[in-house]
Amino acid sequence: MAHALDELIADGVAGRRVLVRSDLNVPLDGVTVTDDGRVRASLPVIEKLAHAGARVIVMAHLGRPKGQVDPKYSIAPAGQRLAELADVPVRIATDVVGQDARDKAAALADGEVLVLENVRFDPRETSKDDAERGALADELAALTGENGAYVGDAFGAVHRKHASVYDIAHRLPAYQGDLVRRELEVLTKVVQDPERPFVVVMGGSKVSDKLAVIDNLIGRADALLIGGGMVFTFLAAQGHRVGGSLLEEDQLETVKGYLERAADAGTEIVLPVDVVYAERFAADAPHETRPVEDIVGGQIGASGLGLDIGPASAALFADRIKAARTVFWNGPMGVFEMDAFAAGTRAVAEAIVASEAMSVIGGGDSASAVRNLGFTDEQFGHISTGGGASLEFIEGKELPGVVALGA
Repeated sequence: MAHALDELIADGVAGRRVLVRSDLNVPLDGVTVTDDGRVRASLPVIEKLAHAGARVIVMAHLGRPKGQVDPKYSIAPAGQRLAELADVPVRIATDVVGQDARDKAAALADGEVLVLENVRFDPRETSKDDAERGALADELAALTGENGAYVGDAFGAVHRKHASVYDIAHRLPAYQGDLVRRELEVLTKVVQDPERPFVVVMGGSKVSDKLAVIDNLIGRADALLIGGGMVFTFLAAQGHRVGGSLLEEDQLETVKGYLERAADAGTEIVLPVDVVYAERFAADAPHETRPVEDIVGGQIGASGLGLDIGPASAALFADRIKAARTVFWNGPMGVFEMDAFAAGTRAVAEAIVASEAMSVIGGGDSASAVRNLGFTDEQFGHISTGGGASLEFIEGKELPGVVALGA
């Protein structure tokens, strides 16, 4: 059983340096944070420790710099946003375990916070070699001096066997952060004991990214509502023409198998009945709504790209969502970043807000979509901070960062 954060605080943290693995992997527009949801989600544990007198050292990653120092992936903008939101002093190191990190960690006073530079700037963080990751974990642990501790609070990274997630938990007394604990509680409830009807909304671009999730949900969910780019492989598997839309032909047989198995397992797979087709992938492209049986006609023709579910599909999905008692949503219904193709995603979000169901937004693009479309976190039951981690949990996979904490 994992040790909870409250156990660490009860033991006393005043004067101790505590390493916290947080998730500050936020989207940036240059040096501007465009969605600070993960920063806000990380803040409670950091402040909880600082208020108890700990000297908090935050580890986090941003993007995939591939072990190279790359200014566009600097953690500094996320760290600065953390400093703006926090009610405790926050400083930022210019390296991971170098001289600046060591000096600033040593200079920390009780209740102060230090954010290390992007841990993925060090190639050992993501190394497949246990010894290399272990060497970095040793240097990270050394920043705490005597009587240090580790708190794993980055749910968005727990599916990674990385030095700051997995190996460090074997070098210091390890505790499960409140954010990780809450994520596991919510997702366990969804998978193992959902109130029914249990409706899952799946979107995103590629069906191949969600195959294992769909496979594990057949027989568990009462209905699977499929949208996004992945829907065209399902429609093609049913014999529909999809024009120039995204199609994974190598997955057609797998999808056909899912359609057959779902019917036998009591899970209804609900597909769109109409699609918004565009002439090209562009915000200003001419577009029209066509039923799935017929994509030919008008200005679009047989080569049209499907970029959103149509209004009839949105209404169909909304009806299923409003009748549900549990809803899990992962992946937008269309190219929500373009106004012309955002209606389907907006309709799903509005239906979830209007429903009385326990709702879980599965992180990643879904979380960004609802915020970018003007919805607030408080309008949903739970917005996960971990897109990939949430999906792997729903798949039934073992998560290294959770295992390392003793859960």
